[in-house]
Amino acid sequence: MEDRKTEEIEYYEQAGSAAIPEFGAGEPVDFEGFKPLRLSSFRRAHELLEKNCMSKEVLDWGCGNGVHTMPIGKMGVKSVLGIDLSDKLLEAAQKNAAASGSDGTVGFLKMDCEKTDFTDNSFDVIFDGGTFSSIDIEKAFPEMARILRPGGMLIGIETFGHNPLANANRARNVRSGKRTAWAASHIFNEKGVALARKYFTQVHVEYFHLFDWVLFPVSGRPWGRLLLDVAEPFDRLFLKIPFLKKYAFKVVFEFTGPIK
Repeated sequence: MEDRKTEEIEYYEQAGSAAIPEFGAGEPVDFEGFKPLRLSSFRRAHELLEKNCMSKEVLDWGCGNGVHTMPIGKMGVKSVLGIDLSDKLLEAAQKNAAASGSDGTVGFLKMDCEKTDFTDNSFDVIFDGGTFSSIDIEKAFPEMARILRPGGMLIGIETFGHNPLANANRARNVRSGKRTAWAASHIFNEKGVALARKYFTQVHVEYFHLFDWVLFPVSGRPWGRLLLDVAEPFDRLFLKIPFLKKYAFKVVFEFTGPIK
């Protein structure tokens, strides 16, 4: 395994070593205790999934502890399979599936997102819940296009890499060991969107969190969530200005029609 992949696995397993939450039937929680559906961007991504996943075979790309896999499994899908390279997070995902009362539509496999073992045309929908910074998308995009069925789609949410304040914060996190150098230098950006057009016939991107991302660390507190709810409408208003969209903190996207 390449050193960069080992480093990413070790980072995520160490970051989540204190407690990998099991969310049962409650609100989904990621490996660091963050509740993604408190953010409008993640809610929008799940709206797109609910709209497009009914009776479909879905792949959760880089599933981690299953924070998105289990909700997808409750969207009327035919099946949803989560893949990841971390044994520790996959073990947590299996426990979370059991705790949430999975009805057999949810499964997990250890697998490399850049080179899967799936045959061509295996899935109707792929969901990416923020894995692009940890992988090489120049390898991942053609692999996604290969295993998607004709007319299939990639739905995802990613951090966007053009906000200078967010980039400065990432640089500090690398220096303090809170993020890997690979991830900080591979945040999804406009070049990534352009690359997607080589592998999908339709590329649609929505932009979120121009300013209100500074409130994310306190979103778990009642007053913090209230501040975020107040700030989000103003944030959406500013993001209607075209030249500001580039500086959004998150993007939600639909890439449809894989090019084989």
